[in-house]
Amino acid sequence: MSKQELAVLGQNDADGCCPGLLTAPLDEAQSIELAKVFKALGDPIRLRLLSMIASRAGGEVCVCDLTPAFDLSQPTISHHLKLLRQAGLIGCERRGTWVYYWLLPEMTDRLAGILTRPAGQPLLEPAGTAGGV
Repeated sequence: MSKQELAVLGQNDADGCCPGLLTAPLDEAQSIELAKVFKALGDPIRLRLLSMIASRAGGEVCVCDLTPAFDLSQPTISHHLKLLRQAGLIGCERRGTWVYYWLLPEMTDRLAGILTRPAGQPLLEPAGTAGGV
């Protein structure tokens, strides 16, 4: 068996495509792409849907199981799910009449990596605020 080096999501070297916010500024393309994801997560309905999908035993859930949890029409739920799909947060597959959804962990891992402070690195306080509120 060969020894292969595995890349850990969220830990980037100098050539990494997605530096954390505390290690390097985002470029314009990265900020545009990430803004779409954060916009999708900025709605409470979509955040709940993502949570319901991500926490489902077995890793996937039918839209027929999501819709009753909300006081919204089925087309509205489908619209929210479409926005989560377009943001790269969930995947789906039609099986007969129903559509099944699952989390795409690559995007949530990427968000976690971007928002995580590198291990052992202290959070710097802005100048002039040391010890004050």
